[in-house]
Amino acid sequence: MKKNYDLILEEIIKKESGRKPKLLLHSCCAPCSSSVITRLYPYFDITILYYNPNIEPYEEYIKRKEEQKRLIKEIDKNIKFLDCDYENEEFKRISTGLEDCKEGGIRCHACYNLRLQKTAKLAKENNFEYFGTTLTVSPYKNSEVINELGSLIENSTNIKFLYSDFKKKDGYKKSIELSKEYNLYRQNYCGCNYSKQK
Repeated sequence: MKKNYDLILEEIIKKESGRKPKLLLHSCCAPCSSSVITRLYPYFDITILYYNPNIEPYEEYIKRKEEQKRLIKEIDKNIKFLDCDYENEEFKRISTGLEDCKEGGIRCHACYNLRLQKTAKLAKENNFEYFGTTLTVSPYKNSEVINELGSLIENSTNIKFLYSDFKKKDGYKKSIELSKEYNLYRQNYCGCNYSKQK
């Protein structure tokens, strides 16, 4: 039986009630993060991590990063932002041999893992209680795979993973509405050159 990751998230929020634990939240882009931030903001002390070495070309990566920073400032100036080096060579390394995989398949799973591993590593180094990702808000991303990877990384790092399925409770629909409200740039492909060809 499939786990209800949205219910697990609600249980975490209930357990942490009365305080705001530090959360390092990986964000793939401003549009996806919009509804996630607004949902989590009352319950967590959020720092957004922009680590997306899959995004190509570099100009696109910068454009999306600047939109992310703008959104954070407009939602609440108290939300912090943690930047990273581009590290596109890391994405190329983990996708070598997976070039012909279908979109949403093993290559994408390796990409999720790359970004989650980095998020957990930085969360541990910077004394965060939780790490998580906005990736589960997209109907094109496999929430079950993302949460299973998060669980494995949690067990190996001893940093708590914030389980989620942010597309539930109309999360994706809200992200589209908020994108319009904040006039956000919405890209027409996930990020890597392979996703352009899907």
